[in-house]
Amino acid sequence: MDIVPAGYGECEYIEKRSRFVGRVWKVSAEEEALELLAQMRKQYSDASHNVYAFSLRSGAARSSDDGEPAGTGGRPIMEVFSREGVSDFLCVVTRWFGGILLGAGGLTRAYAHTASLALDAAGVAELRRVLSFETVVPYSFIEKMKVEIASAHGVFEDAEYTADVRVFYSLPEAEADRFSDRICELSSGSILPRPSGDRMLPIPTTRKSRLEK
Repeated sequence: MDIVPAGYGECEYIEKRSRFVGRVWKVSAEEEALELLAQMRKQYSDASHNVYAFSLRSGAARSSDDGEPAGTGGRPIMEVFSREGVSDFLCVVTRWFGGILLGAGGLTRAYAHTASLALDAAGVAELRRVLSFETVVPYSFIEKMKVEIASAHGVFEDAEYTADVRVFYSLPEAEADRFSDRICELSSGSILPRPSGDRMLPIPTTRKSRLEK
């Protein structure tokens, strides 16, 4: 099971006057992660540190303490995501020093906590293989189609309205045959949905740590 960030997430955490701002993105390539990191470093050049970690399903992974004591920033961030089984992410935690030293333990906890809050804000999704469909239906059938797509845990994506309605949607593999049989039955055999391809689609889910509480 592949878990990824559901979207962009941002949070703020204050610890002994040091300000930590965590940001999480879903990324699909190392170049994308490094480009976002460069933007953060440029935008927040006044910060004391821009600590980060990223890991991809391809196996590429990297982290940096960005001048903090070794092992107190990048590694704690990476461990938050590793423990949750999350990949295809970039997390940047930007810190503005508040004048009070936190010590190695304090820094480790602060960076891990900020990363966890940012992941909360982003949410997580499970990558599932879905089948893509493109089906032409009469206007009188479009509302039934939407209801059946939802009942099959599918995603209604778009529709083109011409003489008839061309509906674009995705369904979980396990639901495809039952859905096709149902539509065929409801349309008295005049509509038989057929998949046009497959892809991986992120389906929102709940973080492991939240399930355990």
